[in-house]
Amino acid sequence: MRSTLRFCLRVARAVAPAVLATFLFAADGVAADDPVVGRWIGTAGSVREKIDVGLEFVRGADGKLALKLTQPVSNYFGAEPGGEVVRDGNRVAHEGLYLSLELDGDTLRGTYPGPNSPAVFKRAAKLPVEAAPPKVPAGPAPRWETRLGGQVYASPVVVDGVAYVGTTGGIVNAVDTRDGKPVWTFTAGRAIFGSVAVAGDAVYVAADNGLLFRLDRATGKERWRYRLGDEEATRILPHPTVYDWDWQGAQPVVADGTVYVGAADGGFHAVDAAKGERRWRFDTRGRIRNAAAAAGDRVYVGSADHFVYALESKTGREAWRADTGAEVDAAPVVHGDRVLVGNRGAGLLSLDAATGETKWRLFFWGSWVESTPVVVDGTIYVGSSDLRRVSAIDPADGRVLWRSDVYGWTWGTPLVTANRIYVGAAGGTPYFVKHRASFTVLDRKTGRIVARHPLADTGGHQWGIAGSPALAGDSVIVATIAGSLLAFALR
Repeated sequence: MRSTLRFCLRVARAVAPAVLATFLFAADGVAADDPVVGRWIGTAGSVREKIDVGLEFVRGADGKLALKLTQPVSNYFGAEPGGEVVRDGNRVAHEGLYLSLELDGDTLRGTYPGPNSPAVFKRAAKLPVEAAPPKVPAGPAPRWETRLGGQVYASPVVVDGVAYVGTTGGIVNAVDTRDGKPVWTFTAGRAIFGSVAVAGDAVYVAADNGLLFRLDRATGKERWRYRLGDEEATRILPHPTVYDWDWQGAQPVVADGTVYVGAADGGFHAVDAAKGERRWRFDTRGRIRNAAAAAGDRVYVGSADHFVYALESKTGREAWRADTGAEVDAAPVVHGDRVLVGNRGAGLLSLDAATGETKWRLFFWGSWVESTPVVVDGTIYVGSSDLRRVSAIDPADGRVLWRSDVYGWTWGTPLVTANRIYVGAAGGTPYFVKHRASFTVLDRKTGRIVARHPLADTGGHQWGIAGSPALAGDSVIVATIAGSLLAFALR
């Protein structure tokens, strides 16, 4: 990720802690008794969502005007974005924040990101401060734990009582979900970051050696391998001060006898599921690090080149492409006549499945959306990165129904049941937003935290759960970054 001073419209994690510690402010020529100086509280946003925002304008020792930002939904409390605060008559502005306000007595009125949403602020004696996670039941301990070796960023896939998951150690594991005992393993030869696909008697998995494998589902034996051609690609794993994270992996999707899978060189492949032979290849201009969505006679895929592509499933011919404005690492999801996709900037978008036209986009207040959404009973549920929230959203217009802070990175897809939502969260330090790892249960109707099982810091920059929970009978299966598979009781 590239560092920038566009603090709120930047993609999440765009400003490193080292950058946040150093600020330069331009002289503004306004007197020291400037009535803008002080604390202000207000709201900003659109009909889709309104949020609370706190501003504090202060004078430095050099007399220059500076700004501190409090935005609870983004987990900013007295954050100093840097950049220049401009004063011109009754106007106060900050270009980096897209903030432009007019002073009228005890009111500041104007625009603020959402983007460029109406905003109104009133004077305040104090601003919100960060709250600790609520005290709720931790729930029962895991029923079992199986240590796999290596790290696990992929989501486990559960079919007929067996969980399949790959590790950065290059091993595909099949584990019995009743007791956590291994069923079989397969050595792929290089790290695996993406989830497997299970179809019929086969398991399909892509590894960082540029190979797509078909394995026998019962035994794990290799049936064929297909060369994706991206074996020279490199990765940047999560790091405290290097931010162009590339921790996900392409996940195969099987439909109508064809395996669709992307690659790090931007290639998107259609492969005969039985024979392992290429049917067609389409080239994008950026890495593909998640699954595609096959629906009807089309397949939809997102790329780091910012585009979502709609391709004819039989031929690979492009039907349309849509520029989302930022890297796409989340998998597209087809819901009715829409394609839902998150990215590393604009948030969550709803595209017309026939044309690619943007129907709505929901701003996530600076956070990346690498979580692949799921639609259940007419509601979108999706996680986020630095926002830390799981969100419930109306698919018709992008209106936020609720957001629930789970206090950690929620990169996976929430597991939605009749009354509950199960969420895995990752923690990390050092980092400019505090993230805590957990396995958390939410009330589906309100987003209220019902139970929260904290996951201990295992060392390194990150720990906890990177992928999605999977349902296995009366258990929920999760994989930890540290390399363990856990089974929690379904509440």
